[in-house]
Amino acid sequence: MTIPFRYIFRSFGARRLTTSVTVLGVALVVFVFSAVLMMAHGIQRTLTATGSDENVVVLRKAANSETLSILDRQIATLVTGMPQIARSADGAPLSSREAAVIINMEKLAGGMSNVTVRGVEPAAFELRPQVRLVEGSMFRPGAREIVVGRSIADRFAGAGIGERIKFGGDSWSVVGVFSSDGTGFDSEIWGDSNQIMDAFKRSSYSTLTLRLRDPFALDEFVAAFEADNRLLHYTAKSERKFFEEQSEMMAAFIRVLGLFITVIFSAGATIGAMITMYGAVANRTVEIGTLRALGFQRRSILTAFLGEALMIALVGAMVGLLLASLLQFITISTLNFASFAELAFSFSLSPSIVAWSFAFSLTMGFLGGFLPALRAARLNIVSALRAV
Repeated sequence: MTIPFRYIFRSFGARRLTTSVTVLGVALVVFVFSAVLMMAHGIQRTLTATGSDENVVVLRKAANSETLSILDRQIATLVTGMPQIARSADGAPLSSREAAVIINMEKLAGGMSNVTVRGVEPAAFELRPQVRLVEGSMFRPGAREIVVGRSIADRFAGAGIGERIKFGGDSWSVVGVFSSDGTGFDSEIWGDSNQIMDAFKRSSYSTLTLRLRDPFALDEFVAAFEADNRLLHYTAKSERKFFEEQSEMMAAFIRVLGLFITVIFSAGATIGAMITMYGAVANRTVEIGTLRALGFQRRSILTAFLGEALMIALVGAMVGLLLASLLQFITISTLNFASFAELAFSFSLSPSIVAWSFAFSLTMGFLGGFLPALRAARLNIVSALRAV
């Protein structure tokens, strides 16, 4: 004979104080667990959205980031002359030769941080249509003028329109603010490629970003690229893949550190659930004896108490996820391990994070509720009925 579900539901609400405390404990663990995953997912989402499947990035093979790459002018000219490269309306290669450098800036909240300065060519804005000027004007080629990403304008001192930023031995006028729909470009400063290279005494570019005539012909282009002996020290890959690789190390670090902390917290929540369920068994000993006398089998008693523990875990997961979902409205910044530069991003919730959070919470409920449920199922009928 099976114990009705309403008995489990009624028992769940019978001991409100201890049950509420346990639910809050589980919710706290689920909140930390899901927040860690949301942070890692937010970084990956931000950097993945930065790149485009339609663009190709060319950089030196051994370079792990744009700032570590060196691309000779002759190589850039050679690649842009390949027949697979798309052309703009005026017949020029649809490409941007770029120089990426890191500068140090003071935050409005205090402290210093690294910021990426990207020297670009005019085609950079056609290659990345998500980058739009939202305030001020565009920098003039040949002038010491720059435009800053929305995140830089909001978080760093001296980054407002009309102000000046010193780097590369010169003072640069901020003439505009751009937005890129929350991608990594929002954490950058853009200026004329030749001016940036001149300021830092560079004769080589960092990377070359280009678009193919046929966006589905990436494999064909890469095969032609790798067949040219003059390009042996360089690599070409999808821009989206390049930025995905940039996020892997940072996301993995956050997951490992965060999950380590979560495991410690989860031990406390599991013990809390166990104490709650042991208390429920102790307070309902006579009730358990009555159920056994009425013909309910041991496995039904086990299932009922285990179900009560899982219900506590389920409600805790719902509360924890609800609180964690509010983090999506918060934007934070951190140092990207790949580029060693500031990166602003938002927490991001995904269906897989929701599923993992529920699974994690139910595991805690099972571990915390199994032994008390087993004790309840093993109670002797006569001894249970005699209990006071």
